[in-house]
Amino acid sequence: MDTTQSGRRATPGALAAFARFVLCGGGLGLASSFAVAGLASWMPWALANALVTAASTLLGTELHARFTFGAGGRTTWRQHAQSAGSAGAAYAVTSAAMLVLHQVVAAPGAVLEQTVYLSASALTGVARFVILRVVVFARFRGAPSAPSAQSSERCQSRSRRRMEAVNGGRNRSEGGSHLLVSFSSAPH
Repeated sequence: MDTTQSGRRATPGALAAFARFVLCGGGLGLASSFAVAGLASWMPWALANALVTAASTLLGTELHARFTFGAGGRTTWRQHAQSAGSAGAAYAVTSAAMLVLHQVVAAPGAVLEQTVYLSASALTGVARFVILRVVVFARFRGAPSAPSAQSSERCQSRSRRRMEAVNGGRNRSEGGSHLLVSFSSAPH
């Protein structure tokens, strides 16, 4: 990834970030499925799934912050909480989809179950990507802040130098004539 002049990592474009999201999420999901199967031989499956889900959500949040969205630095507790909330919502949606399937179809086959589950997972994955990109790991939050006094002084200084250049080095304090200079592109 490129770095900007301030040393921060550049934010990847939406397509690159989505590809990274799929790669990280898919790889983590695959590793998690093996971890759950391994732990389930030592403890109840539900407990193994809960432990792996918690660990993979924490790891996934770190991976997405650093690799997928280029947020740089360590993630905050707020980001972890928001990511966990989006993962919990995705879990609720996929569970509801499976519940509805079993209410509508008396004995769904494995292919139909996988189709419904994977479809719900894909939809929630896209929604989760958007939430993570736009809310959790957004670069700039809210309205832009007012310019600092230092940046305001720099802007005024640049404007003063431009006016002096246009007026042949004369400024107001020297009592010279002044030109009205418009920097807009609209016709006068």
